[in-house]
Parts: sequence; structure tokens; C-alpha cells
Amino acid sequence: MKIRVDPHRERYFSLFGDDVVVHDDGRSHHGLTAVRCWRAEVPSVRYDLREVTGTATACKAVAAVSGDFPGSPVTLQFAFTRDVQGKITQLDIGP
Repeated sequence: MKIRVDPHRERYFSLFGDDVVVHDDGRSHHGLTAVRCWRAEVPSVRYDLREVTGTATACKAVAAVSGDFPGSPVTLQFAFTRDVQGKITQLDIGP
């Protein structure tokens, strides 16, 4: 039996550190395994990036997010903290 690995999804997960913490929709997800489970629950969406500010280790982005979910489209803010290797260590998503 062959197992297909989605290269786009794996590239996405490679952005996160092993001990990452993601805060989204009132829930916290600790660790890369939890982030994988969280993303499996999230519907497929499209991001229309509006603004990015900050530095390489701490930045914020604003994006219009659209997809098959109630209230779509919605404008969300993403706050990223990254380590010296560039891996995301914390991601906060909110209105």
C-alpha cells in the first residue's frame, strides 16, 4: 500500500518548530502533532494577504480569509514569533 504525502501540506508543516503553540478560535494547540490535528479540522481556505509588518523573528500579517465556513470571508490577523532558525514558535490568529 502506498501512502501519499501531500508536498504542499508537508512544506506548510515544515515552517513550524516542534514545540510550537498556535492560538486560534479560542483554542490552543501545543506541539507539531497538535498543529497537524488542528489543520486537519480546518476547512480549505484562500488567503488574500493585505499587510505584513514586523521583523524576521516577530511579525504580523493581515489577510482576508475565504472558504467554506460560516461568515466567509473574514479579515484575520496573524502574529508570528520565530526562532533563530526561522521556525514558527508561536502563532496567534484573531479578528
